[in-house]
Amino acid sequence: MTGSEDSPAFRLAYVPGVIPAKWVRIWNERRTDVRLTLLQASPAEAHDLLLSGDADAGLVRLPVDRTVLSAIPLYTETTVVVVPRDHVVAAVDEITAEDLADDIVLHPLDDTLAWENLPGRPALERPATTEDAIELVAAGIGVLVVPQSLARLHHRKDLTYRPVTDAPESQVALSWPEARTTDLVEDFIGIVRGRTVNSSRGRREEPKTDQPKPKKRPQPPAGRSAARGGGAGKGGAAGKSARSGGSGRTGGARQGKPRRKS
Repeated sequence: MTGSEDSPAFRLAYVPGVIPAKWVRIWNERRTDVRLTLLQASPAEAHDLLLSGDADAGLVRLPVDRTVLSAIPLYTETTVVVVPRDHVVAAVDEITAEDLADDIVLHPLDDTLAWENLPGRPALERPATTEDAIELVAAGIGVLVVPQSLARLHHRKDLTYRPVTDAPESQVALSWPEARTTDLVEDFIGIVRGRTVNSSRGRREEPKTDQPKPKKRPQPPAGRSAARGGGAGKGGAAGKSARSGGSGRTGGARQGKPRRKS
C-alpha cells in the first residue's frame, strides 16, 4: 500500500460508464481509518494501473489477463446502438445486429465488446475512443454499438439509443493483482458482494488467541457416592433389601394369617 502509515489509502481505478458511488459510500462508513482514492481511467490505463501497483483494485470490463489478475464478475450490461434521433431505428423498441446491415457501424479502438462478426459496414478509420465515435454519430457519419452505461455517459439531446438483442454483452468486474490480495482488497470484495460489516468471509484468518480452558467439574471424593447411594454392585442390592424390610433371603417361608386351632 502507498501512503504514510498515519494516513493509509486504498486506490480504486474505474473505467468510464462504471459508477462506484454506492460501494465508495459503504467503504467510507466502514473503513473510516482508510481513505479511498478514485482513479478514473480508460480500459487500457486501468489494466496498466493494476499491473504497475498504482491501483490496488479496479472496476473494469472483462476480459482481463487472468494469468496475473484476479476478477469477480459483478453484473452484465445491456448492449445498445447509438443513433441520431431521426434515424429509422429510433422508431422501434429494439433491434437485431442484422438490422444494421446497411449502416456504417463505428468500431472505436477502446471497444470491449467481443464481436465475432462486426455488424454493418466498416468505417474508413477506427475512432480512437468511444467519445470520438459519439461525435461522429452526431455528425451523421455512422452508428455506434456500446454498453448502455456508455451511451448514458455520452448522452446528447440529438442522439438516442435502442437495445441490440443479439449483440455481445459487456461484463463489469472487480479486478486486482493476484499477487497482491491484501486485507484491504478483501474488505472491498466483501463490500461489492454485499457482506455485512460483521462477516469475515474472504478475509485471511487472524491468528487464534489462547482461549481459557473450560473448568472441570469437581469429582466427589472416593467413597462418598457409595455412602450416599447405598453402595454399588452388591452393596446396592443389600441396601435395597434393607429398605424394603426383607430379610435378604430368597425363597423364604410364606407369610399369612395364623390358622385357627380346631
